[in-house]
This record gives sequence, structure tokens and C-alpha cells, in this order.
Amino acid sequence: MPTHPDDPRTDEEVIDEGGPVKSFLDHLEDLRWVLIKTIAALGIGMMICLIAGDRVVHILERPLRNTKVTFPGTNQVWTVFWGTNILKTVVLTDEQQATFATGTKHHVGLKLDLLPNGTNGFIVGLREDPTADLSKAESMNIALINLSPIGGFWVALQVSLYGGTVLASPFIFYFIAGFIFPALRMKEKHYVYRGLGFGLLLFAMGVCFTYFVLLPVALAASAMYSNWLGFEANQWLAEAYISFVCKFMLGMGIGFQMPVVILTLVKIGVLNYTLLSKMRRYMIVINLVLGALLTTPEVITQVMMAIPLQMLYECSVWIAWYWERKDRKRAKAA
Repeated sequence: MPTHPDDPRTDEEVIDEGGPVKSFLDHLEDLRWVLIKTIAALGIGMMICLIAGDRVVHILERPLRNTKVTFPGTNQVWTVFWGTNILKTVVLTDEQQATFATGTKHHVGLKLDLLPNGTNGFIVGLREDPTADLSKAESMNIALINLSPIGGFWVALQVSLYGGTVLASPFIFYFIAGFIFPALRMKEKHYVYRGLGFGLLLFAMGVCFTYFVLLPVALAASAMYSNWLGFEANQWLAEAYISFVCKFMLGMGIGFQMPVVILTLVKIGVLNYTLLSKMRRYMIVINLVLGALLTTPEVITQVMMAIPLQMLYECSVWIAWYWERKDRKRAKAA
């Protein structure tokens, strides 16, 4: 017995294929509500992140504050303190190393003293301070600044947009799934559910990997290159930093979705193990290009991003081989 007057399928066919056939206008109405609910969810997420903007910025600043600076070479490093404040950190040249190096430590803390000289002047003196907190000097003391009247508002908008997108994404996926699922068979729905579950897990893994591993390396490399070129790297634009960090994490999270896309295409018959194995050399180039687009323009970070992406691709290839092997065994047994 048909479920819908215009639907010739029986109840069993409807259950297997997902739902009754709708007219074009009904689909447009469903799509309109999906768009409305998506915009509402995104707006609520942006509002939450806008209200808690200072806390979100603090989270995004953490990789910058926790990144350690390495001083290459064997020449001694001097960090000059005025009280507890750092005035300057310098690496001695070869001539300065031969003339002024003190002790055998690679990193030395010096205290700036002002000694009275008569009634109208002071003598500036430097002495080694063994109690100096050198960990502060080995951290990236970079200040995030705004250079325009609307800089703060633009940063807040960026924070709310990126953060709101992350908060609203589960609801957006749910609304989109509710629109698409009626057109899918039960078997296809099963694969989509599994894909969404693994996709969320891989997205979280990509974001965490970027936040805790890649970002410190990328930020330290950026400061190092600036110093090597002779530029001061103690101040960065807040909007540029927030944009870079958010795009980096989101891009890596999206990149980690590659196994879900590949294996879904394998299940529906678009790809197979033979084709995937032939695409290895091309995927290496693609992953390196993605690393160049989403990271800083230096080789170390690009390779660090390309390696996990290539590993995920290799996992997808072997899973496709395993599935085909099971299908061959099942067909042989039948």
C-alpha cells in the first residue's frame, strides 16, 4: 500500500529507501527551514563567542605564550633585566664572545644597576644575576596589538565568526542530515552515521594536533626568520594572529576529514584499492601543497602537516584493501 497518494512505492520500499517522495515545492520549503535553522544556530554560536571573547582570545594566545625560543649556535646569550622586566636578549657575535663571554653557561642573565655618580648623574652597570628567571627570556615575549580604531571590533568579529562556526557545526550537520537523510536508503544512512562519528573525531584530532604541536613550531619559526632578516618580532597585529591561528586549526581539522571522504567514495564504488594505490605519488604532492597553503612559508611546518595527512591517506588505502579482501572472501564462500 503506498504511503503517499503520489508515491507508488509500498510501505516496505519506503522504509528501505528512507521516506515518501515529496514535490519540488516541498523540498524547497524543507531547504528554507534548513537555512533558517542554520543561520539561527550560527548566530547563537557567534553571540556566545562574542560575549566570551576575552576567554576565547586567551585560549588562542596560549600557544604563543607557551612557545619556547631556541638560540642556535654556541655563542653566549645575554638577557638584560631591569628588576623583573626584560630589556633585551642578544646573542654575542664571535668578537663579543671572545672579549665579553662570562662563565660556561650558554644563557646568562644580567642585571642592570644604576649607581649614583655625584649629585647629577648615574653610572650604568651590568652584573651577572644567578637568580634571574631565564624562562621568561626563553618564551616568545610578543605583544598582540591593534593599530586602528576598529581593530578591536574586527578581532572580536573574527573570534565570534570562527568560534561560532565551531560551536554551531554539530547542529548545522544535524539540520543538513535531516534534509538529506529521507533520500537515503537504510544502508546508506548507516554509512553516513558512521562517517559523521569518525569525521567529528578526526576533526578534533586535527585541531588538537595543530594547537599543541604545529602552532608552537610555526610561531617560533616565524619569529626566528624575522630576527634572521633583521626585523624586530616583538609585536604582531592581533587580527593577523587570530586569523592565522583559526585558519590553521580549521584547515587542519578539515584536512583530517580525508579518510572519511575517501572511504565513503570507496563504499559507493567511485574509488577502489587499485586506484588509490596508484594515486600515492599525487597525494604526496597535494599534501605538501596543502601544507604550504595552510601554514607558514617554511619547510619544517609544511612537512609536519603533510606527514599526518599522508599517514591518514595510507590508512585509507589499507582499509580499502581490507574491505575488498573481505568482499572477495565472501563472494568466494558464496
